[in-house]
Amino acid sequence: MSRVTEFAWTSFSCSHTGMVRQVNEDACLDQPERGLWVVADGMGGHTLGDLASRMVVQSLGAIPQQDTLEDFIVEVRTHLHDVNRQLRAEAAMRDVPIIGSTVAALLACGGRCACTWAGDSRIYLYRASELRQLTRDHSQVEELRQTGTISAEDALHHPARNLITRAIGAADLLDLDEEMLDVLDGDMFLLCSDGLSNEVSAQDMHDALVSGNCRQAAETLLALALDHGGNDNVSVIVARAEDLYSTEKTVLNPAL
Repeated sequence: MSRVTEFAWTSFSCSHTGMVRQVNEDACLDQPERGLWVVADGMGGHTLGDLASRMVVQSLGAIPQQDTLEDFIVEVRTHLHDVNRQLRAEAAMRDVPIIGSTVAALLACGGRCACTWAGDSRIYLYRASELRQLTRDHSQVEELRQTGTISAEDALHHPARNLITRAIGAADLLDLDEEMLDVLDGDMFLLCSDGLSNEVSAQDMHDALVSGNCRQAAETLLALALDHGGNDNVSVIVARAEDLYSTEKTVLNPAL
């Protein structure tokens, strides 16, 4: 018989307009009590990006509590497809090509979690002192990198790095990606808009998460993004799982 697992979640979120933009087109949803975290980034340069990201977050925030992760995923997908249709209709009514937003959603239920995303907002997992990106950017630069046309270093400075290939509201048919995994005691998840990932290195993300403190990590990362230029809106959510029944607790070394 498998051991009963029950996780307690803590999290912290913060968002900033940045040092260049006049409007914050990012939106966040931070609900550790429900096991739901979302970052949405309104598509810059398009009409009403802030409306699009807000609609994504508000729709997902209205999802009723679910008993299983599978049901949770179905509800999230259903709500995102509904928002996609609404944004397509809104764009047609306003006679503009796109009103859109990226989305990166983390769902937790029991001892498992799932990532659902479209666009280049990201979700990372910090586990056993290692940082791993769970999402794969839906962008032209990522497609070039995957085929070996450009290197990872070239991708950081490529002129097309902000051109995404998927988003809520970008096309009549919404294409979402998903990743599921088991949760372990001490796991930390970082959700962010590209305003963070474009300014802050993976090493800096790793170093910020070492503390195990969600608020400290999120505020440190936001400050780094602003110090490095803050060229875009910046949104950060850090969530941490604690296994209430674990007898082998993760020990943090603040000296690291």
